[in-house]
Amino acid sequence: MSEVVRPPASRSPTLEDVAKVAGVSRATVSRVINTTRNVDPAIRDTVQQAIAATGYVPNSAARSLVTKRTGTIALVLSGAQDLSSSQVFVDPFFGRAAGGVVNFLRTRGRHPVVMLADTDESRTHVVDHLRQGNADGAVLISTHSTDPLPKLLVDAGQPVALYARPPKPLAISYVDLAHAQGAAMAADHLVARGCQRVVTISGPLDVFASQDRLSGFQTAMARHGRPVVPHVEGNFTQDSGEIAMRRLLAEQPDLDGVFAANDLMAQGALDVLREHGRRVPADVAVIGFDDSSAAQASRPALTTIRQPVEDMAGELTRLLLDSLDQTERRVTSVIFEPTLVIRQSA
Repeated sequence: MSEVVRPPASRSPTLEDVAKVAGVSRATVSRVINTTRNVDPAIRDTVQQAIAATGYVPNSAARSLVTKRTGTIALVLSGAQDLSSSQVFVDPFFGRAAGGVVNFLRTRGRHPVVMLADTDESRTHVVDHLRQGNADGAVLISTHSTDPLPKLLVDAGQPVALYARPPKPLAISYVDLAHAQGAAMAADHLVARGCQRVVTISGPLDVFASQDRLSGFQTAMARHGRPVVPHVEGNFTQDSGEIAMRRLLAEQPDLDGVFAANDLMAQGALDVLREHGRRVPADVAVIGFDDSSAAQASRPALTTIRQPVEDMAGELTRLLLDSLDQTERRVTSVIFEPTLVIRQSA
C-alpha cells in the first residue's frame, strides 16, 4: 500500500484517493465497496486498509445505484391488532422479537424500517413499499394463521422470511419452536410434582402455536392417564388469563395444577388464585410459556417453558440476508428446542 497522503481538509476523500493509496485502479476500489465477489481477498484487504487510512466514506446513494440494494430491511409486525404502535415494543413477545432482529441487523451493517400491518390497507402498503425497492426484503413477525400477508409477499416475488410456521404450505423460509414438545414438558413437570387435578389456559386457537401447545399438553397428560383436561381459551393477555382462571375455578374448585400457554396469562391466573386464597405452589402449581419478562416479574416467579425469541429472531434475519445473496432463492426452516425453566411457582 502506498504512503497515505490525505486530501486537503476542504474536501472529502474520493475513490481516486483510495485507489492511489492502495495501488489499484478506481474500478477495483468500486468492486470492493460494492461487495462484488470476484475480487482477490488480498486485494480486498489492501483496499479496505486504504479506505480506513484515508477516511473515505462511500456514498450510499451511488452505491445503491450499483448494487440495487438500499441497505435497509423491513421489520414487519403483523397480527398485533390489539396493540397500539406504542405498546408493540413493550409487549413481551413483539418487543423481544423486534430486538432480536435489530441486534442482528446491526452486526451486518443493515438498518430496519419498522412497519405495522394490522389492516388490509397497511398490508397493501407493506407490499408496495417492497415492490418499489424501498427495502431489500422483509422480516415478517406474524402471529395469526389467518394473516394473508405472508402469501401476499410471496406472490409479489419479494424476499421475505417468517417468524412462525406459515398458515398454509407456502414457499417461504421460517423459524419456529417445537411448541408441542414444550407443552409436554409442562405436563410432565406438573405430574412429577404430584398434581392430580390439572387444567390449562390456551392461547387463541386461530394461532398455530396455541394449537400445538394445547395438543402437546393434552397428549402428554393422556400418556399419564389423564385423558380429560379442563380447558379455557384466552388471547395471550393478562386479563384473559384472569377471566379463564375464574371460569376454571368455578368448574373445578379443587384444581391443583395450571398450565397457561404464555406468561402473561399465567400471571393473570396467579392474581386470581391469590384472590381466592390459594397458595402457589403449595395449593396450586402454575406453569407459563415463553420465559418473558413477565415470568420473572410475577410473584412468585413463574416456572415456564423458554422460547428463545431473540435467538430465533436473529436466525430469521440471517435466513433473509443470506437469501439476498443467492442466485436462486432457497426456502428453508429452522425449528428451535424449548427448555423448562424452574422457578418458585411450580
